[in-house]
Amino acid sequence: MSSSLLLVTCRKGSMEGMIIFTRASIKSGIPDYVTGNSWRYLMQSSLAAFDPENPDRMPESLTGNFFSACSPEISSDCKWMLFAGQQKQGDPWQIWGMNLDTRKVTQITSASENSTDPAFLPDGRILFTRSIDNDSLKSGHALFTCNADGTNLTRITFNPHVYFASSVLMDGRVIAISKQVFPQIGNPVMMVMRPDGTKSELFYKGNDGVELFSRGRETSDGKIFFVESDNSGGNKKSIVSVNYNRPLHTRINLTSSVPGVFYSVFPLEPGKVLVSYSPSGSDSCALYDFDTEKRTLGKQLFSSSDYSVLEAVVVREHEKPKKLPSEVDTEVKTGLLFCQNITVSGLTSPENNYSMPVAYSIEIIGIDSSLGVVEVKEDGSFYLKLSADMPFKIKTMDSEGNTLNGPGSWIWIRPNERRGCVGCHEDHEMVPANRFALAVRNQPVSIPVHTAGIREKEVELE
Repeated sequence: MSSSLLLVTCRKGSMEGMIIFTRASIKSGIPDYVTGNSWRYLMQSSLAAFDPENPDRMPESLTGNFFSACSPEISSDCKWMLFAGQQKQGDPWQIWGMNLDTRKVTQITSASENSTDPAFLPDGRILFTRSIDNDSLKSGHALFTCNADGTNLTRITFNPHVYFASSVLMDGRVIAISKQVFPQIGNPVMMVMRPDGTKSELFYKGNDGVELFSRGRETSDGKIFFVESDNSGGNKKSIVSVNYNRPLHTRINLTSSVPGVFYSVFPLEPGKVLVSYSPSGSDSCALYDFDTEKRTLGKQLFSSSDYSVLEAVVVREHEKPKKLPSEVDTEVKTGLLFCQNITVSGLTSPENNYSMPVAYSIEIIGIDSSLGVVEVKEDGSFYLKLSADMPFKIKTMDSEGNTLNGPGSWIWIRPNERRGCVGCHEDHEMVPANRFALAVRNQPVSIPVHTAGIREKEVELE
């Protein structure tokens, strides 16, 4: 492979231009998309660095003192690497950092639970997934952030979903695979949110029966690449792309005509990506380049008969994502949710003369019980004050109390967060009608009923 492929050159004494990858057993078990076993936690895996300028040179082992190591992620200045590692067999997985100049390794997290999928946030903090035992929110795996030294640990997701394969978009938002696990197992989706857990929303949803397999990787020309499984019941995994500005409507399967299995994808330059690929699915995965415009597999860059080459990343400088401000105030115990017209659904609404059933009330449903029923205003609007970091769903009802729509997806509001929506499951490209909703002319309805003794600051709309 030539240096022009990567648009970087290797400097003496530096790892810039090298490819770091996870090497794992060819037969690593059946992936479990709920626990992360044999998928995000790769037993007896290790990290190695390959120099594309010297393809005949043996890869350099980076984690020889670890029982398992995977999920490499490179900092924007290409001086640091994060990874998930299990130091000894039976140890919990932790997040580690490596200085790529000195190869010195530093432990970042220290807990009895497993952690994986680290990523650099633009403010210097670290994003990762952590398993949670006996979680009252029934999540199993949630997203957390912490300082670079592991301090100031903060949970940012609060619904009964598992979260894996997280990364950071250039707009500063977090993107991760999310899968409902309560009250039943749901289909995986890609969710986006701010690094403080606010403004969580759907980014991409595949067809029923598919699994999302890899981190979402953004390119400089506004594409998001990831690996998605086939719902035919076979072992087929394909490279899929969506446009950043229309992710729900621009899905393209780039490898539908290419036999075999893809494991991971990493952008090189517009039109070129680095892929981990197995021609048959039963053979070991090797490293290839792939032309996303011609949709053709390029030459093999590196392979081994002893292990699979997975999760390859390039050590190179790249633009740091935007740093987003945070509205979270942990002294505030509530957040606000406003809906302009609960009757709106999809791309249909009364404003475009579409006849729809009229909703008279909504029910807010928590993990274990109903949190209350609220009448909506004549224009379909409602305005709620909810306990922060509490998962809930909403369903709409007619004048007789019969369900019209929902309950929908799990939602949470962070402390001091202000969230608004156009309607109920409205299309994400829909903009609100230009009118002042009746509900916000009054104080918000508290959900659940206010409990005496809880200290609150009043949350007001600006």
